[in-house]
Amino acid sequence: MPELPEVEVTRRLLAPNLVGRRIESVRCGPPSYFFLTPPRRLATALTGREIRALERRGKYLLMALDDERSVLLHLGMTGQLFMAGAVSPRLMTLANHAEAGAPGPDRHTHLELEFADGPPGLRFRDVRKFGKVRLLAPGQGDARLDKLGPDALSADGELLFEASRQRSVPVKTLLLDQGVLAGVGNIYADEALFMSHIRPTRGARRVTRKEYLLLAENVQRVLRRSIETGGSSISDFIAPDGKDGQFQNERQVYAREGEACGVCRTSIVRIVIGQRSSHYCPSCQR
Repeated sequence: MPELPEVEVTRRLLAPNLVGRRIESVRCGPPSYFFLTPPRRLATALTGREIRALERRGKYLLMALDDERSVLLHLGMTGQLFMAGAVSPRLMTLANHAEAGAPGPDRHTHLELEFADGPPGLRFRDVRKFGKVRLLAPGQGDARLDKLGPDALSADGELLFEASRQRSVPVKTLLLDQGVLAGVGNIYADEALFMSHIRPTRGARRVTRKEYLLLAENVQRVLRRSIETGGSSISDFIAPDGKDGQFQNERQVYAREGEACGVCRTSIVRIVIGQRSSHYCPSCQR
C-alpha cells in the first residue's frame, strides 16, 4: 500500500502537470466502491474546472478547484495516478492516447481527465478498486481527514511519548495509528524502529521518552530518504512519470525475513502484529 513517501512523490510530480490547467473532459468507469461520489455527478462537476492546487494530508491527496470545491483522492492498496504517456512495466497496458502510438487505457483505469490545453491527461488506475475518489463541497470536511493526527514528516517525540502513556499496545501498533501520526505505514514503521533499536513488539508504554525522541527523528529521516529516492516500488507503486521508486533497495529489515542483518549478521525475523507483517533484527532491537 502506498504510504506517505509514495503519495508525496506523486503530489510533487503531478502538481506541475495539473495546477493551472482547465479540465475539458472527464471519463469515469462504471459505478463501484472506487467512487465515493457517483461517476456521472463527478464528471459533470469536474468538466470546465481549473485545478488550483494539489495538497497532501497523510496518505490522501486533495485537488483544489477554482469553484472552491475539491477532490479527495486515495490510492488505496494498488492505485496508480499518472500522466498519460507514462510507460512502466507495472502498468498492464500503456495508458496513452492512440495518437501517441499506444493503446488506450484498460478496464482498470477508472478515471481520466483531459485538459483544454491538450495532452498529457491524468489517469487513475486501480486493479483492486480500494482507491477512492470523492468530490467535496466548499468547506466540506471528510471523516477520513478529520481523524488524522499530525503529519509524520513533522513527527514529534514528545507527542508520541504522551500518546503512548494511555496505550496498552505494541509500539509498532502505535506508529501505525493514523490518529497519532498521519502517513506512517508498515514499511517505514519497521525501518524507523530498526534505526532506533526498538523491537516492534515492545509495549508502547515501555518505550522511554528518550527513545521516542530518537524514534521521531528516525521516522522523519526514513520518510524523507524515501521521498528523495522516489518511494518504494515493491508491488504496484509507480510515480506519475512511470518511473519506479528506489527506496526498496535500501530496506534494512522490511520484507527481508531470513536475510542477514546489515549490522550484526543475525537473521531478520518476521512476525505478525495486529494482522500486519513486522520485520526486525532480534539482536539489534530490544
